[in-house]
Amino acid sequence: MATTRLTRSITGSNATKATLSFWIKRSEIGGGAYVVFTNRIDASNDTLVRFTGDKLDFKDYQSGSNAARLETTQFFRDTGAWYHLVISIDTTLATADDRQKMYVNGTQITSFASRTNYAQNTVLNINKTGTMEIGANNSADYFNGLMSYFACVDGTAYTPTSFGEVNAASGIWKINTAPSVTYGTNGFFLKMDTSSPGSDTSGNDNTFTAAGTPTLTQDNASSNFCTLTPLIRMSASLTNGNTSINDTDSAWHGGGSTMGVSSGKWYWEYELTRIGNYSQDGVMGGLAGNGYNDIYATYVGSKTAGVALNTGEGSIYSADSSTAWFGSANSQGQIIGVALDLDNNKIYYSQNGVFGNSSNPASNTNGYALSATVIANKPLLPCFSIYNCNISYNFGNGFFKTTAVTSSNADAAGHGLFEYAVPTGFFTLNTKNLNTYGG
Repeated sequence: MATTRLTRSITGSNATKATLSFWIKRSEIGGGAYVVFTNRIDASNDTLVRFTGDKLDFKDYQSGSNAARLETTQFFRDTGAWYHLVISIDTTLATADDRQKMYVNGTQITSFASRTNYAQNTVLNINKTGTMEIGANNSADYFNGLMSYFACVDGTAYTPTSFGEVNAASGIWKINTAPSVTYGTNGFFLKMDTSSPGSDTSGNDNTFTAAGTPTLTQDNASSNFCTLTPLIRMSASLTNGNTSINDTDSAWHGGGSTMGVSSGKWYWEYELTRIGNYSQDGVMGGLAGNGYNDIYATYVGSKTAGVALNTGEGSIYSADSSTAWFGSANSQGQIIGVALDLDNNKIYYSQNGVFGNSSNPASNTNGYALSATVIANKPLLPCFSIYNCNISYNFGNGFFKTTAVTSSNADAAGHGLFEYAVPTGFFTLNTKNLNTYGG
């Protein structure tokens, strides 16, 4: 999350070998620098890992110039995915290109926009006496997104197979939550799975201090959760790991999310954190001219492939036609639950835990029937439109903005944290549930 970082001052070693391994999910893309890790000795000496221009960039800056640099040609713009990135360094090797290697999801990157190789036997800046930071560089260039299972090894160059492996059934690269490695003097392993993300579990007690407001989300490298996405054209501002939308403009601004579904039963929540005028929140298909690519300057319910609750009057809109649901406008601070049933092609909305229209999604009672056009344009994505409003989504992460839910309601599979009970038979929008319950 922006303006959040972890720091630790270290007493250095003279290592010629090191490894960095971390899992990240980006939230902000585009120009600028987004720093993942640095060890800063002074203005002329540091080690830096960052995204710049959406490319991954590693450099070891010594005495005012690059002792080593790897900047990828490929771009990392998928804000719905967790990436596993490994940088393995051994400057004792005879072949220059082997002295620093970069991997993404277990595969070595071999094409670089910029490459400078270490001279043989160079002593690395990564573990010299300095200040390590995760998520920023000298309190600037903050990373915006999520991190988990962050490892630094002092004195050994490991390959990605020490930290992950290919799932035999799916062929997908998956996390190893308990790597068997020797961390060395300044090495650490931050699982980031508790409210103290800087806690070192390597056995070295190299704990980091947190600055800002780090939040413990259910979204992680082994269970990827739905979020909103900046990749669908929009003019609204996304924050808090792409779960919140803020807009003060007196005009409609819309956008979509990272996971589409065609079957199954799904539940999520959103909070009306500020109401200036209206919001419309629901689902949309991809129909050309009337789908989620066409709501950047209008509202979800105006399109034939969309259906949404209009908070200004508590009605459901689709193809610009309204149907009464709550019978009155929704209020600021209310939490709206969305139950999407794509086995029966209906959608339901609750207000602070009470479903409108005397409906019950668990028993398939009085739901709003999706139109033939909406159904024909599956998969459907959770989508939003706001008009001078602020909305915060909880797809199961357990937060509205940075405020944790006060309840501990999970779905029947044990996934997600919601303010109100998940209807029987409905599930959190995450990769584990999509694999098990359809989508």
